[in-house]
Amino acid sequence: MSTPQPQARPIRLGPRSIATLVLVSAVGVASLGWPFLSPPTSQVSAHAQDAPWLFTCLLLLLVAVVAATISESGLGPKAVAMLGVLAATGAALRPLGAGTAGIEPMFFLMVLSGRVLGPGFGFVLGAVTMFASSLLTGGVGPWMPFQMLSMGWFTMGAGLLPGPDRLRGRGELLLLAGYGFLAAFAYGTAMNMQGWPFLPRGASNIAFDPDLDPLANLARFVAYCLATSLGWDLGRAIVTVVLTLTLGPAILKALRRATRRAAFESPVTFDAPAR
Repeated sequence: MSTPQPQARPIRLGPRSIATLVLVSAVGVASLGWPFLSPPTSQVSAHAQDAPWLFTCLLLLLVAVVAATISESGLGPKAVAMLGVLAATGAALRPLGAGTAGIEPMFFLMVLSGRVLGPGFGFVLGAVTMFASSLLTGGVGPWMPFQMLSMGWFTMGAGLLPGPDRLRGRGELLLLAGYGFLAAFAYGTAMNMQGWPFLPRGASNIAFDPDLDPLANLARFVAYCLATSLGWDLGRAIVTVVLTLTLGPAILKALRRATRRAAFESPVTFDAPAR
């Protein structure tokens, strides 16, 4: 029985790229979780309606910095070509189920791509795909940077799963399906955290109230998720699992074959024309 060959990575994360990813992730967590981190007397809670907009601007800049940093670490022409193809495919898949019970087929492609191409490429692919799909569907607003970051996390996480060079077959598919199921709920929760503070204060007993303590707001947020998005997130998770288990073997094989043929570690050279 042959041993699987180590997978080539289009992006090798260096110390600077890792540090930048950690920074933008920390800011992203703070941007999403500030209602549960700030007491009622804090200045952030005092400007509850302004804080999401400030975090949106900051996060958009930081995502751009991360993309630039990773690009400087070795995003060559072959990787750019593959990034363009996969991002375009993912962006085209998203409208197929938009507005229909959470049926979003792009998520399974992000899981498989992150698994094969690694966490660095996965983060860039997730962010670029969500940006392109937002332009395609007209879903541009203050939520878009959070969608880009959350999808970057989603795809990067698939690249961090164990056994990328050894685990194959049914075990790998079950691992990816399980990850996709949980990550689909995590993505939905992150986007709920982004939009929840925008609810008008006092509109209902599940809206964010800056005068309440973090634990009370956490209880309201859980109720908000159960009431507004549980069915949508469940639909996304089920579709991701079904597509991963049914189409996963063929797509994983195609992605790995394309990655081997691309030979990302080999530089692109141009020979002079024969005279």
